[in-house]
Amino acid sequence: MGQFGIGQSVRRKEDFRLLEGKGQYADDYHRPGEVHAYFVRSPHAHAKLGKIDMAAAKKAPGVLAVYTYADVKAANLGLIKCMAPIKNADGSAPFNPGRTLLASDRVRQVGEPVAMVVADTLAHAKDAAELIDVSYDPLPAVLDPVAAAKSGGTVLYDGRSDNVALDWGLGDPKPVEEAFAKAKRIVKTDIAINRVVIAPMEPRAVVGEFDKAADRYVVHLGTQGVHSVRGAIAGTLGVKPEQVQVVTNDVGGSFGMKGFGFPEHFLVPWAAKMVGKPVRWNSDRQEAFVTDTQGREQNVHVELALDENARFLAIRADVIANMGAYLSQFSLFIPTIAGSRLLTGAYAIPAGYTRVRCVFTNTNWVDAYRGAGRPEQAYVVERLVDTAARELGISPDELRRRNFVPRASMPWKTPVMATFDSGDFLANMELAIAQSDWKGFEARRAEAKKRGKLRGIGMSYYMEVTAAGAEAAEIRFEPNGNVFLGIGAGPSGQGHETAFPQVIEDKLGIPYDKIKLEFGDTDRVKSGTGTGGARSLLVAGTAMIDASQKIIAKGKKLAGHFLEASEQDIEFKDGNFTIAGTDRFINIMDLAKRTREASNLPDGMPATLDETGNCNNPNNTFPNGSHICELEIDEETGATDILRYTVVDDMGLVVNPMIVMGQIHGGLVQGIGQALMEDTVFDPKSGQLLAGSFQDYTMPRADNFPTFEITFNNVPCTTNIMGIKGAGEAGSVGSLASVMNAVIDALSPYNIRHIDMPATPLKIWRVLQAAKGKKAA
Repeated sequence: MGQFGIGQSVRRKEDFRLLEGKGQYADDYHRPGEVHAYFVRSPHAHAKLGKIDMAAAKKAPGVLAVYTYADVKAANLGLIKCMAPIKNADGSAPFNPGRTLLASDRVRQVGEPVAMVVADTLAHAKDAAELIDVSYDPLPAVLDPVAAAKSGGTVLYDGRSDNVALDWGLGDPKPVEEAFAKAKRIVKTDIAINRVVIAPMEPRAVVGEFDKAADRYVVHLGTQGVHSVRGAIAGTLGVKPEQVQVVTNDVGGSFGMKGFGFPEHFLVPWAAKMVGKPVRWNSDRQEAFVTDTQGREQNVHVELALDENARFLAIRADVIANMGAYLSQFSLFIPTIAGSRLLTGAYAIPAGYTRVRCVFTNTNWVDAYRGAGRPEQAYVVERLVDTAARELGISPDELRRRNFVPRASMPWKTPVMATFDSGDFLANMELAIAQSDWKGFEARRAEAKKRGKLRGIGMSYYMEVTAAGAEAAEIRFEPNGNVFLGIGAGPSGQGHETAFPQVIEDKLGIPYDKIKLEFGDTDRVKSGTGTGGARSLLVAGTAMIDASQKIIAKGKKLAGHFLEASEQDIEFKDGNFTIAGTDRFINIMDLAKRTREASNLPDGMPATLDETGNCNNPNNTFPNGSHICELEIDEETGATDILRYTVVDDMGLVVNPMIVMGQIHGGLVQGIGQALMEDTVFDPKSGQLLAGSFQDYTMPRADNFPTFEITFNNVPCTTNIMGIKGAGEAGSVGSLASVMNAVIDALSPYNIRHIDMPATPLKIWRVLQAAKGKKAA
């Protein structure tokens, strides 16, 4: 392991470029003669769409074109549909109607695009949009997902009796029913999980071009992987993938959202072909609030069966997941397989069953947001375990201690699809308890009480499951002395430009600063699956190791030739091919150069060191860890102050500890933000987004948090060559429950057993006033 190899906290090489303002985002890309797109959007959450009068707009200054659904239909552009192969519990297909790129006969959410204006300037496009007269016939809006699941009410799609897109189940209900029948204690709770706005720092933007001579589109936009987006654009526009080039440079945050297809992504390049000029569209922040995917919202009833020794016998849940007005790319996957296979958490629960109903409402569509179903599932399980501990009069750490899956029992097959290959859950919790001074908490609670503060401490133990699958890594030795590393898993803040070269230096001894990562151009990177599900280093790292092993095998042949030795006598270490037992060697970079320049290599000798490695690993990994949050609540105002936050994580292997720490920090902030302040609120009658700007939607800030105390206690994963488990989403998965358990602990003197997120000062103040009133009575 060298100075820049695996396990070293190397400073991110991309930070210098980004901090100096040299980043290149989609909005920074401009083309000569480009024109601007602007969208007319529905002001109604639900309405029949009538006549659209475009006459005045088409005559307005600078206008090149105005498009509606009629044009989209005439061009035979495709629909946006959920691509997840999920079926109903009875084996039938889900209701997956698809979304037209512009509204056809009905609008189903505020902000849905109705018409597209293309003009020479953005100002002209906006002015022309004001001249379009759209006739709407408003319909009742469906906002409550629980009501949406019932028959007899307003439906979003004609011919349906309810708004259920999918009714799905996981597990075997029979042993669950048997366990509950013999249980000595049953604990139940109802949980509403709040919806959150994704809010990446960089809003979405698209620049589309069409080369008529080549019959080819070029599309610049922010993505999490250019190849999957190319496939979606090609499919929607009705062309072959090779007729589309997708380019992504820097991405200012994504958290899942920029991995999906949106109407603008397809309409902008199509419009470029239609008008014969490059077309650009940039979302402003208000558009982002009403058009981006959002995350998390669920209503859950969950029950836990326990025996006389407080050991868990079974768990069952009934989930209603809000999908919004349309099904996004992975939408149905998120509350089902993505999250529900962790229904039993880190516990040795022999039986489990969950029912999930995914429903339509007149709101933004909902899809993956950092953690993608796992934060929701971990929150439900860990709130239930804490509720059980309080009802039984057992400390929350002791109840977990009795029920953890032991390390000696690995691999552990759960009753709900997952098989944990490795982990030491008890050791992680004990380490977190020691580092947080859990045992000394009651003294701190007593001291806080003297100051008029309510102090609480809460723990959670999270299980995460990462995405598996395929990825490729191309390593090419360039004439200029650099090494091209092509991988289709694109970063949006994760530090790939640093971590990926660390793996290559570690395995091949190539100088870290010579390795240049290319990820964002389908013309330069041959293939790729993309970033998502905390999978990037797992699959890309495996592909890089595969390529490295192939290069070493080639290099031994070539080194033997140039050093006039047998291939079997060549050893490789630290970037050098050496004749065993001698001091004669050739460095890998010199070998690549000599091979490239050689003109008379023997038959069967490799002509280059360049190689492509592949990963096709079907095995998921299971990062896990213990979170402990300590906080105080001001009894007079309801304001919450987090004083201490402790994390012990098992990531299997950490390539760059500093980068992983940063990833955990970001996840913690997003999770704590949802727990205490973030809330996407719609008017219950009109469907208008009331939290439609940062004046109304509270984003977490640095001064809301203490210094996080993070420790790694890694147990290598056994199902991949690196032993890695993944890190990108773990902070958000574990933080919801630890914070809310701490809030409930702080409020426990008033016998408050549950409140739903977000625990805002107003909500806490109200429940305190109500509790004090009952106490006085």
